[in-house]
Parts: sequence; C-alpha cells; structure tokens
Amino acid sequence: MPYRWTETAPEQSGAVCHELTLWPHRSLPRRGFVWFIGATVTMVALPLIAVIGTTALWPLLIFVALAVAGVWFALHLTYRSGQTHERLRFDGRRLDLVRADPGRPDREWRTNSFWVRATLRPGPVESYLVLTDGRRELELGAFLTPEERRALSDDIARRLASLR
Repeated sequence: MPYRWTETAPEQSGAVCHELTLWPHRSLPRRGFVWFIGATVTMVALPLIAVIGTTALWPLLIFVALAVAGVWFALHLTYRSGQTHERLRFDGRRLDLVRADPGRPDREWRTNSFWVRATLRPGPVESYLVLTDGRRELELGAFLTPEERRALSDDIARRLASLR
C-alpha cells in the first residue's frame, strides 16, 4: 500500500506518537519510463526506414519528434503529480496533518487529537475518507483506492482509540 506508519517513543505527554506518510502509487518507475520512451521511439521510427533518402523523411521526422516529445512531457507531468504526499502525525494531545503538492505551499491542519474521528462517507469518490474534529472536515488519501481508504480508516480509528 502506498502509505507507511512509524511510531516513536513516548514524548512529554507520555503517549506514543504515530506518524503516517501517504503518497500516490506510481505504476511506471523511472527505469520503466526510460524503456517506454525507447520503445516508443523505436516503434514510431521503424516506418521511417521506408522513406530514408527521400524528401519525405524530414517532414515525417518532425512529426515523430513532436509525438515522442508529447509522450515524454505527459509522463513527466504525471511524475510531478506523484510528488504529492500527506503526513499525519498524532499523539494523545495533538494531531497535525500536512499535505504537500508540487508547486504549492504546504497546507497544514492542527487540532486536539481527542476530538478527531476518521470516517468514510459518500462523496466525490467511493469510500471518501475524512478526518473531522466536529468543526472542520479534511479529506485524507484522495489518491488511494477505495479498498486502501477503507483499510486506512480502520487503522487510523484503531490507533486514535488506543490513545484515549
């Protein structure tokens, strides 16, 4: 699953500090990206062998280069969006949630962890996971699958309950 729990020793409050880091799943690693671009160049350039030595090569080569550049740019943008991550940290007294998106300042939320509840509710996506303290609701793990959000909700609820 694209998240990881870490626990640290009790701090001044005497409670264990739980830290959750979430990130979007990347199905194409960087090494796969290189292979994919290489295979794309090969497959798109293969028909150009028939026009080598003719005047038709150069206009076709421009279109091939634009197509490969477009694929490279689109995949590069998906890697940039993959840098998004969320960090949830809580102990017996305090809960901090930080969402980091590339090109935007970090968004932070702090509240008393005693009042926080993790709930799944109908929303824009299936199994919409929100954290609420009664005054404000925040979405958590928007990039996770519905199954991952359900498992994460149970895990967060269990860990919050252990602090009370």
